Amino acid sequence: MTQVNCRFCNSKLNNVIIDLGESPLANSYLKKEDFEQEKFFRLKVYICSKCFLVQIEEIEAPEEIFSNYAYFSSYSQSWLTHAKKFTEMITTKFNFNKNSLVIEIASNDGYLLQYFQQKKIPILGIEPASNIAQVAISKNIPTKNVFFESKIALDLVKDGKQADLIIGNNVLAHVPKLNDFIKGLKILLKDTGIISLEFPHLLQLMKFNQFDTIYHEHFSYFSLITLKNIFSHHNLKIFDVDELKTHGGSLRIYITHIENNKVSKNENVENLINKEKEFGLDQIKTYENFSKNTINIKNELIEFLKISKKNGKKVVCYGAPAKGNTLLNYCKIFTELIEYTVDKNPHKQNLFLPGSHIPIFSPDKIQETKPDYVLILPWNLKDEIIEQMNYINNWGGKFVIPIPKVSII
Repeated sequence: MTQVNCRFCNSKLNNVIIDLGESPLANSYLKKEDFEQEKFFRLKVYICSKCFLVQIEEIEAPEEIFSNYAYFSSYSQSWLTHAKKFTEMITTKFNFNKNSLVIEIASNDGYLLQYFQQKKIPILGIEPASNIAQVAISKNIPTKNVFFESKIALDLVKDGKQADLIIGNNVLAHVPKLNDFIKGLKILLKDTGIISLEFPHLLQLMKFNQFDTIYHEHFSYFSLITLKNIFSHHNLKIFDVDELKTHGGSLRIYITHIENNKVSKNENVENLINKEKEFGLDQIKTYENFSKNTINIKNELIEFLKISKKNGKKVVCYGAPAKGNTLLNYCKIFTELIEYTVDKNPHKQNLFLPGSHIPIFSPDKIQETKPDYVLILPWNLKDEIIEQMNYINNWGGKFVIPIPKVSII
């Protein structure tokens, strides 16, 4: 058996939180001719007993996962609204202007940087997926198509580029070489610069059974307890934190150099760390019941689908998110129980979900076939989706939400 070590402190990982079985890469959408060559990997989650970093083993190089990616941020209206509000807030709070430089790591299709550009603030995107980077460039968003690491940071600094603001939204979890990534952030940041990082909060994952947010592309799952120690190790300090509703409950942390005295630490940081400790995120025993809760959701969902089929009811899915693929593969739900799914993203349409091989169509398909139930896979966007699809009420259709427990609306 191969020994797995913590990606932060290098301690041996002996504590398994949950084993979600064999699963393909969650964003590896397929054509029919790809079925036979599909690869499956073990999806096992560990916790480090020394630093409490929750993590999975790196089973595939990031270049294999992210070089050609299917997730385009601009297809979610609620995410665009979130990005625009963030731009307004951060520019006002820290007085960024035409003399500042904003760099976003994993800038996707320019969904966020476009709003800084509208304010005439200089920008640069760093995006590893070539297909997505090209979309950003076509929209006149300056974008470097590279994987961010400390070497890239050094090259940018040599080129005269150091950031007043570095943004990383939902990228930290995707980083296997965590220490080198944070080293790169420190190099790229001006002496008085600010880093803003958003990521799903481990507390919410544990509290609300969000096991489907675990997949091979997410290498790490963070509490503020752990991140405070990780950034301190790199001579960076977390001076403020916001709790967000995005992705089922996220954190936005604000970071700067330890030597930067122009910003003072906010009480929000210690208050949230205390909340995490009250829940028990600094105790191994807290993580032991997570697997039991996950099995309960699995059994509830399978039972609902089997009873629906027995009663002649048609169930389809809305969305083709990575989290949905973890859910379907862990529960072993295939085309016998779910006929198809739909997604607004044309880059996913006419392909098949990894593992389950459920076909992906345009949302128009739901209007055509009038299913009895629509299982919402991106449950974090359920309000937006229910509003979009409320016409299913015309034929008595209902929505099914799988997390934190199976519920019918």
